[in-house]
Amino acid sequence: MQKIKSLMTRQGLRSPQGDIHDLSPLENFRIPSKDELRELREQPTDPQAQQEIINSIEEVYFSNDSFDVVKYELEKLPSVLSLQELEDYRDKLKQQQAAVSKKVADLILEKQPAYVKELERVTSLQTGLQLAAVICTNGRRHLNIAKEGFTQASLGLLANQRKRQLLMGLLKSLRTIKTLQQTDVRLSEMLEEEDYPGAIQLCLECQKAASTFKHYSCISELNSKLQDTLEQIEEQLDVALSKICKNFDINHYTKVQQAYRLLGKTQTAMDQLHMHFTQAIHNTVFQVVLGYVELCAGNTDTKFQKLQYKDLCTHITSDSYIPCLADLCKALWEVMLSYYRTMEWHERYDCDESASLSDGGNMTGSEETNFDRSYVKKKLEHGLSRIWQDVQLKVKTYLLGTDMSNFKYDDFIFVLDIISRYWLMQVGEEFCGSKSEVLQESVRKQSVNYFKNYHRTRLEELRMFLENETWELCPVKSSFSILQLHEFKFMAQSRSPSVSPSKQPLSEIERTLTLFEQYCNGGNPFEIQANNKDDETEDVLASNGYESDEQEKSAYQEYDSDSDVPEELKRDYVDEQTGDAPVKSVSRETLRSRKRSDYCLSKVNAPILTNTTLNVIRLVGKYMQMMNILKPIAFDVIHFMSQLFDYYLYAIYTFFGRNDTFESTGLGLSSSRLRTTLNRIQESLIDVEMSSDATGTLTAAEERKEKVPSPHLSHLVSLTSGSTLYGLAERVVATESLVFLAEQFEFLQPHLDTVMPPAKKPFLQQFYSQTVSTASELRKPIYWIVAAKAIDYEQMLLLMANVKWDVKEIMSQHNIYVDSLLKEFEQFNRRLNEVSRRVRIPLPVSNILWEHCIRLANRTIVEGYANVKKCSNEGRALMQLDFQQFLMKLEKLTDIRPIPDKEFVETYIKAYYLTENDMERWIKEHREYSTKQLTNLVNVCLGSHINKKARQKLLAAIDDIDRPKR
Repeated sequence: MQKIKSLMTRQGLRSPQGDIHDLSPLENFRIPSKDELRELREQPTDPQAQQEIINSIEEVYFSNDSFDVVKYELEKLPSVLSLQELEDYRDKLKQQQAAVSKKVADLILEKQPAYVKELERVTSLQTGLQLAAVICTNGRRHLNIAKEGFTQASLGLLANQRKRQLLMGLLKSLRTIKTLQQTDVRLSEMLEEEDYPGAIQLCLECQKAASTFKHYSCISELNSKLQDTLEQIEEQLDVALSKICKNFDINHYTKVQQAYRLLGKTQTAMDQLHMHFTQAIHNTVFQVVLGYVELCAGNTDTKFQKLQYKDLCTHITSDSYIPCLADLCKALWEVMLSYYRTMEWHERYDCDESASLSDGGNMTGSEETNFDRSYVKKKLEHGLSRIWQDVQLKVKTYLLGTDMSNFKYDDFIFVLDIISRYWLMQVGEEFCGSKSEVLQESVRKQSVNYFKNYHRTRLEELRMFLENETWELCPVKSSFSILQLHEFKFMAQSRSPSVSPSKQPLSEIERTLTLFEQYCNGGNPFEIQANNKDDETEDVLASNGYESDEQEKSAYQEYDSDSDVPEELKRDYVDEQTGDAPVKSVSRETLRSRKRSDYCLSKVNAPILTNTTLNVIRLVGKYMQMMNILKPIAFDVIHFMSQLFDYYLYAIYTFFGRNDTFESTGLGLSSSRLRTTLNRIQESLIDVEMSSDATGTLTAAEERKEKVPSPHLSHLVSLTSGSTLYGLAERVVATESLVFLAEQFEFLQPHLDTVMPPAKKPFLQQFYSQTVSTASELRKPIYWIVAAKAIDYEQMLLLMANVKWDVKEIMSQHNIYVDSLLKEFEQFNRRLNEVSRRVRIPLPVSNILWEHCIRLANRTIVEGYANVKKCSNEGRALMQLDFQQFLMKLEKLTDIRPIPDKEFVETYIKAYYLTENDMERWIKEHREYSTKQLTNLVNVCLGSHINKKARQKLLAAIDDIDRPKR
């Protein structure tokens, strides 16, 4: 071994152990550069293989620094050396060395930033030591100069100056101590002035000064006293913060916030503020309700003060309910407005205040300020919904504490206006974007409860109106519109007619502002008063029964002008009914008088309605007011509105249209839709009298409670007098008032459709398509009764029975029954004109009356022809002559074209001439004729051109047609 070492020495090589010892001193140690370390680290190696190589290194290599590696490896050499084995072993050692170097390089590169930082610190320390050495050198040089230049007297002066400075410092300290002792008085004054930031600033400065002079015994007690004073300031500051909840003041709140910021308790202040707002809401509503309860009770018994708020609300009387609610809303508005202004303050002023306080601070202080601002902003935003929820719960408790089912309508609408219109739709949404589900549900519950009771009462009132209605015309102007009624004013106004937050109209700018912005500087939107409706006038009724005097005068003046007189009226008068020659000329005064009369009789096309109709329309307006205010119950309201119309329609049908002979006429007077509607109304709305021995179940009793008894026609209304055409005037007023009511419902349909929930719109569509649209269909059955009685059809049948139809020659003169029938029509026309002087008869009504009369006359003619036992061809020609004469005269009495059922008569007459085969086909195609009429036709034709066998065949065909009807 020694030989090998000496050999290595002679060759100029150093042992590995020597290398290690040579690199141990710090100044000879070289740290590889980053590039070298990165290059060494980025060599493509397998981490797992490298780790296995490192693990294969013997533990002895890691034992200690004094370990001689060369000696250890040389001792391991075998006695007989092999070059190949040495090279293999050397390669293995190189791999191990490379793996260790790679691992060391990774660790060095990883610790490189820490090394650089530490090296910088060492360098900085070295620079500081050099500066200290310079200072020490200069100090020693100056001391040497002083030692040589100063005398004892000079040193004495320096000593005296030092004492003087110490005494001046002592005097300053004594003055500071004296000032600290007098701080209590100033702090009290500042607290009385509500200068909380100044008091806190002074207190903190005193504490800082006290800590400086804490070595004085008198200061230790003062420090404790200052701490107590600071706690007292915090308590007063919390009280001052609570005052913000009702009457927000910018200057006051600014001082409070500055004070809390000086204390470093901005977040704590915000937590306390929310607690104060919650407490303020509770205390406010309790005190308001307690005041009214004590006022109603007439004493200040302490038992009410011990009640819970929920129980206290149940002691509110109906008379004080609305004033208490208004004051409750005013008080809660003040709390919410204060919260709104608090948020507004933080948005406008908080940034400036924070910036001014953090200008002189460090980065840490600025970050802390930003964190506080973020906390305050989130806390305030979160508090919006929380405070609104508290407000909703308090108002909900108040609403549900009293049964409002017996309130007057205007009072209840007033309550809905306050709660729903402003709280639900505006305040809640503007405050926190809430839809106010809690309040909506409570108001909906009260509204449904109230409305059911209200609607039941109104239906009973409607029945009373109908049973006492004499069906006289209600005089309204020709320009009448339901929008002129008080109940429908809400449709033309942005606010409800029952409340008016401000008597002054809003400017264009104010309309764009929210409620909080409008009342931010004062005022209260709940300073509401009920409008005095007595001061408002409804200009809908016409004076003298029709129009105003000025309008009539103007109209009459227009009629005095000859230019307005038609040319045909200036000519000689011709009798339109008889076609007689002119009798005389009509004077100008006669024309004027006639036109004035026509003007009065026509009533300027004023709507035909009754007081009951007007009452129903007003009810509809009130229902829509409630629906417009509280849309969640829109379906219930519209359902009740439909019941008003249903009951009115059913009453008109019961009074004037019910007749068991409708279907037997074959005229199709009532459509299947109308019959279905009437049956539905009777089943769902009309209370059918239960048998005396029946014991109804609870369900039946509840169902019956929702129904109304069928109305009865007033005994003052006569429908049996022929002189009045069997109550035609009353029938016209009743029926046309129903049609007018249906038109108003059609007018309101778009508005109803907008508020109806989408899921319930099929109900509204069905109501209009199956009920409202059927109102005009009642004209046919109602006026058919008049038409059936106005003309004596039985007399005409008797006259036709006396006519001989088996004549042998063609007649040139019609029979007398035609003249008798025409006289009946002329009399009907005169009586119709007499009725029109009382009530304007609309053209559709006149047409229906004439159509009914003509149809009945034509069918009576066919029935008369069907009663003929024997008839010749000449007799059948006589039938045609009679009918043509009837048509010619009839066309002069009426403008209806074509004549109804004209083909019904002509076809029946012509059927006499049909052959056997044609008649069989004709019988099958014309089922509008009765079995009797068809059978008579066959029997009359027997012997002329039909034999007995054909007769039997035709009668069998008639029987087959009639069989499905049985």
